[in-house]
Amino acid sequence: MSVFDPSQWLDREPYSMKAAEKSGALTEVMRNLTEWHRDHCAEYSGILDLVSDRAAAVDGLEDVPFIPVRLFKELDLLSIERGQVFKTMTSSGTSGQQVSRIYLDKETAALQSKILARLMAEVLGKKRLPMLVIDSPSVLRNRNAFSARGAGILGFSFFGQDVTYALDDEMNLDIPAIEAFLERHPDQPIFLFGFTFMIWQHFYAPLKAMGRRLPIDGGILLHGGGWKKLQDQAVGNVEFRAAMTECAGIRRVVNYYGMVEQTGSIFLECEEGHLHAPIYADVIIRDPKDFRTLEVGKTGLIEVMSLIPRSYPGHALLTEDIGRIDGEDDCPCGRHGKYFSVAGRVAKAEVRGCSDTYEANS
Repeated sequence: MSVFDPSQWLDREPYSMKAAEKSGALTEVMRNLTEWHRDHCAEYSGILDLVSDRAAAVDGLEDVPFIPVRLFKELDLLSIERGQVFKTMTSSGTSGQQVSRIYLDKETAALQSKILARLMAEVLGKKRLPMLVIDSPSVLRNRNAFSARGAGILGFSFFGQDVTYALDDEMNLDIPAIEAFLERHPDQPIFLFGFTFMIWQHFYAPLKAMGRRLPIDGGILLHGGGWKKLQDQAVGNVEFRAAMTECAGIRRVVNYYGMVEQTGSIFLECEEGHLHAPIYADVIIRDPKDFRTLEVGKTGLIEVMSLIPRSYPGHALLTEDIGRIDGEDDCPCGRHGKYFSVAGRVAKAEVRGCSDTYEANS
């Protein structure tokens, strides 16, 4: 199965396309993916027949038909034969909630890995760094949380070496394990990964209570998910970054935005605090009332687009998150493409996040 040749994208730097070039090239891919999924997924075809005109021109990314991300909780949507399913990924979900099911064939899974590697090289460089996971090894044994948390840890662990867990099975800070890890890697850059709220609750808070500061000044912390609980505590990005410097000397803190329905297409935060759309993905903001496209600076529903989904129709998804595009091609960090911010979830939307799932199941 091949809808387009990904090599032309993988050979480019992740933030190298300006607006005009990217819009034209990505629109063509999105148009082809839409037709592929329409022809190979009966449920998706039926949805499009209800909400869009097949004869309507797709002249830009805003014209690509989108579906609500919640549909993956309600329907089995796949554009391959069942026998071609290589891996099934499920979203976070607390007890009693439905979860999304994402079906991958080998080609889609490989493309996810290749694109994620290109993006992570922007953060870590091309060498695997000693990795400290701010989580418990028990997450890989807990099938309730494995879907999102475990998959996230395993996925990012590919970019680390000597992977060590900072928490024990009871989610307590494992100081001896951390100290032994740091002794093995003195004066080296350290890759730290975890989910936002859990880092705050199980890493920062205990260290602060102990009056302890860990010597991880060369650390690079990648984190995402679970912002809602911190916002409820009046902890924003600035406060979170300051706390990481306070408790461990970590000055390079990189937030990311992503979801299991488009694994691989993560939106990384730059040095200026903006989330950036790489060449493989894009973001559109839509009015919650009529779904029209909103201009830069206007807040609305976030739609995410990705050229990765080929085994399932997840290339254009309307999320339940609220945000705004802050600019395009002119971020002071020098990266091309749209940059944006996330304000929160839609009112009354189901709270979902990797660390949210931890609390619900603990």
